[in-house]
Amino acid sequence: MSIKGIDVSYHQGEIDWERVKASGCQFAMLRAGYGNNTVDAQFRRNAAECNRIGLPIGAYWFCYAYSAEKAVREADGCLSAISGYRLDYPVCYDIEQASADYAEKQGVTFTPDLAKSLVKSFCDRIEARGYYAMFYSNRSFFNTYLGTSLAKRYAFWYARYTDKFDGTDCGIWQYSSSGSVPGISGNVDLDLGYVDYPSVIKKAGLNHLSGAPSPDPSPEPQPQYITYVIQSGDTLSGIAKRYGTTTSALSSLNGISDPDRIYAGNTLKVPENGTSAAQYYTIRSGDTLSEIAQRYGTTVSALARLNDISDPDRIYAGTRIRIR
Repeated sequence: MSIKGIDVSYHQGEIDWERVKASGCQFAMLRAGYGNNTVDAQFRRNAAECNRIGLPIGAYWFCYAYSAEKAVREADGCLSAISGYRLDYPVCYDIEQASADYAEKQGVTFTPDLAKSLVKSFCDRIEARGYYAMFYSNRSFFNTYLGTSLAKRYAFWYARYTDKFDGTDCGIWQYSSSGSVPGISGNVDLDLGYVDYPSVIKKAGLNHLSGAPSPDPSPEPQPQYITYVIQSGDTLSGIAKRYGTTTSALSSLNGISDPDRIYAGNTLKVPENGTSAAQYYTIRSGDTLSEIAQRYGTTVSALARLNDISDPDRIYAGTRIRIR
C-alpha cells in the first residue's frame, strides 16, 4: 500500500487545495511552525482549507531546540498552533542538519545523545497531550545522530530523494523536493505513505478525533486557555490586562523567563479568567463575519478585535473564532 501525499510550508504561498485534492493527492503534512512558538505564515489557512474540503492532514514543527526543555517548549508551541484543527495524520518533529548547525551556533555541542533526547522530549510531550507522535529526518542525519531505536519507538518520516525506495522501515517516505502538483506554484515535496494513519489514529482514540467528519457548528467551551498572536507594540502586561489575567500567569503558562522580551508573531496561551462565559464558533463554508456577528448578537468589529482579524472579508472555513 502506498498513499500519495505532499508536505508544504509558507514557501508554497497560497495553495488552491481543491485543485490539489482533485489531482489525486490523498494527504498533506503541513508545517505548523518552528522554534519557540513561531507559527508558519500559511499554516492556519492551509489547515482550515484542508479541513473544509476533507483532505486528511498532519502537522510538523521544525527543531531549533538545543536542550530537552526547549524541545518541550517547541512541542507546546506546536500543540497551541494545531489546536482547533482536525488532524488525521501524525504530529511530527522535523530534525535535520540545520537543527544541529543552530545548536552549534549557540555554543552547544550537538551529539547523538542530544539529538535523541530532543526527539524523545518533543514526541513524549505530543503523546502526553493525546496526539500521535512522529519524527522526520533524512538518511544522513538519521544514520549519524538518531539510529533505529527511535524509529521503533515513534513513527518515522524518512527523507531520501531517489527513484527507488531503499526499504527503510518508515511510515512516510519523502522522495522528492521538486514535485509539481496542480494548485501549487513552483516545486513541492512529494511523499508516499505506507501506513493508513487515519484508521490507526482513529482506532487508538488519538488526535482528539470524535469520528465526526465536520466540526460542530455550535459555540463550544475552550477547556483551559485561548491563544493570542502577539502584535507589534504589545506588552505582556497589556495583554494580561486585556484578558483579565496576570503577567506572572502568562509567563508561567508560556515558559517566558523575561516578561519584557516577547516577539510579534509568536503565539501566547492565555488562561481564561474563570468568570467569563467564553464561547467559540468554528467557521463553516459560506459564512461571513457579519452573519456570525448577527447570529450571536455581537458586531463585526468586536469579533475582529477579539480574534485579531485584520480583514473581516477574509475568513476561512474550519477556523475556530471566539464569540465572546
